[in-house]
Amino acid sequence: MTNRLGARLAWSLWTLALCLAVAQVVLLISNQPVLHGVERLPPKVVAVPGFATMGAVLTTRRPRNPIGWVFLAVALGVAVEGFTLQYAIRALAMAPGSLPLGWFMAWLSQILGPMGTLPLALLLLLFPNGRLPSRRWRPLVWVLGLCTVFLTVGFALYPGPLDLGGGRQIPTPIRIEIPPWVLAPYLVFPVWFIALLASAAAPLVRLRRATGDERLQLKWLAYVAGVVASVGLVASLIVNDHPLVGNSLGVLVVLGIGVGFPVATGIAILKYRLYDIDRLISRTLVYGTLTAVLGLGYVAGVLLLRQLTGAVTGSSSLAVAGSTLAMAALFQPARRWIQQAVDRRFNRRRYDTARTIQTFSARLREQVDLDTLTQEVLAVVDHTMQPTTASLWLRPPTQTSKSHATGWDY
Repeated sequence: MTNRLGARLAWSLWTLALCLAVAQVVLLISNQPVLHGVERLPPKVVAVPGFATMGAVLTTRRPRNPIGWVFLAVALGVAVEGFTLQYAIRALAMAPGSLPLGWFMAWLSQILGPMGTLPLALLLLLFPNGRLPSRRWRPLVWVLGLCTVFLTVGFALYPGPLDLGGGRQIPTPIRIEIPPWVLAPYLVFPVWFIALLASAAAPLVRLRRATGDERLQLKWLAYVAGVVASVGLVASLIVNDHPLVGNSLGVLVVLGIGVGFPVATGIAILKYRLYDIDRLISRTLVYGTLTAVLGLGYVAGVLLLRQLTGAVTGSSSLAVAGSTLAMAALFQPARRWIQQAVDRRFNRRRYDTARTIQTFSARLREQVDLDTLTQEVLAVVDHTMQPTTASLWLRPPTQTSKSHATGWDY
């Protein structure tokens, strides 16, 4: 396949995936009387534009890297699964008989579940260069493929009822007498699950051995995974007490997976602003920790000042104002302290560089010998920048500078 033909096919699949996603949302809106609002917006549909767009871009820019096609497969699989589900609900529950092939669409939406995990596993195995970490990982790919086939056959021969959400189900009319050997795919599920966990460990194995650009590429993937996991953990802890905040954080998790993951992967593969990841990680750690510290300090300050001033004024406005002013005053000192702590722990090179430059600046005010100063400048450059070679060129003094120097001497 030529590059031009591959690009046309990729953008054609991009168009198909987005059209199916839009059709899914339209059918979902029309099916609300049956769903009774139990499903506002399918979370998976948010991933379709990001995965499809990045897949088309990567396929066009990096035609030899199969990750672009894997992205398109993920987007197309999610779009088809969601569209067939909403189509079946429309044809079977909302307006029975209004659309043809309703039971086939219901059957198809259920067998696509196991198939959708295979491209995601391949994505983790092939990132970032489109090749497996080593030949020893090839049996894992075969295990994933065979398990996916067995599970898909099992779901296809014994489909369950169509789930409408909220505990409502439509029984499927498909009745197949299953011989005992067909139940074997369900016994494959533990092996399939273990294989998925092994594929998720592939980026970690690469990260331990990677150097240079590949290590930075893997850092982008790890950064998004860490942020999404952290936000998801916070959302799960507070969703019961504060549903609105928990749901908002849940939306951020979905956007992180559907948008942040494709964008981070595209940056890593295309190497666009690749070296910004260290600064991004540092800023995230600093401002995330700073937000937590100031938030806890604000709450503690309000409670403390309310106890101290409540008996005198009988109002909490003074406590809120005082705590706000205190946190505003502590913002810059806390940020500097947290930045130093993060650099000392996670960015030791930057911390050592800053200390070296600070020490050199202090000695520079006292040093007057030009030869000693030249040696110290070269030593600082070699320690902080680590170039292959370093030299210092001093412009020879001109006649004007000589006359000025003589004038100063007098």
